[in-house]
Amino acid sequence: MATTAKVTKKDMFEALLKVDGIVGNKEFEDFIKHEIELLDNKKKADRKPTQAQKDNEGYRTEILNFLATIDAPVTIKDMTNGIESFADFNNQKVNHLLITLREEGKVKRTYKKKVAYFELGNENEEVAENGGE
Repeated sequence: MATTAKVTKKDMFEALLKVDGIVGNKEFEDFIKHEIELLDNKKKADRKPTQAQKDNEGYRTEILNFLATIDAPVTIKDMTNGIESFADFNNQKVNHLLITLREEGKVKRTYKKKVAYFELGNENEEVAENGGE
């Protein structure tokens, strides 16, 4: 038995944008695009962070506080040893938290002899300053 995907309101509006009578009619196109935008905004407003997301925000703050107290770049292992609440964390968990901090531009990663080290900073700015090298 094959399952079919449920057609959503947004799918219907997007299909309407392709109908011959609507294409080229600025008023209809603007109205439909506005309705799609309202649906997207409603979807974003309905989302609430999960408990894990709330916990991760606290863990990211702990990482930033730890890095602020350290003078030199540190490895993930140094973090799990240095932050008490990270004692039971595996490297992948800490790495995930560091990836989000790097995307936010709060932490930068450098390599020394194939080992990743982390410190406060924005690695994206440094890449731009070096001309993308």
